[in-house]
Amino acid sequence: MTLTTPALLFPAISLLLLAYTNRFLTLAQLIRRLAEEERHEHHEVAARQILLLRKRITLTQRMQVAGVLSFLLCTLSMFALFLALQVAGVVLFGASLLTLAVSLLYSLWEVTISTNALNVQLQDIEALRERD
Repeated sequence: MTLTTPALLFPAISLLLLAYTNRFLTLAQLIRRLAEEERHEHHEVAARQILLLRKRITLTQRMQVAGVLSFLLCTLSMFALFLALQVAGVVLFGASLLTLAVSLLYSLWEVTISTNALNVQLQDIEALRERD
């Protein structure tokens, strides 16, 4: 394996971390807006949304940690290959790929919960329409 093999992951991991950061910022905005609405009047749906948001925050944190760890392991892999430590470089690169896969699985889980949160909102809208 050459030094360029792990280097190929750098742009992908960087873009992935940027996407995760955007997700986190979106979640933060949702939570702040929900908190503001809750201060003015209590909604039954808000309690369900809070549970889902808490799960999403935890998953976003885990996917960011796994993504950063993947980036770090990829960097260490390149450093090991630079020092001509072939076996260490390959092992570190494999670990980087595994942590990247873990990060992606957390992301998939978070997307599923996000979809459920949207369905909660849609159910609330439908319930309001039925009352009118």
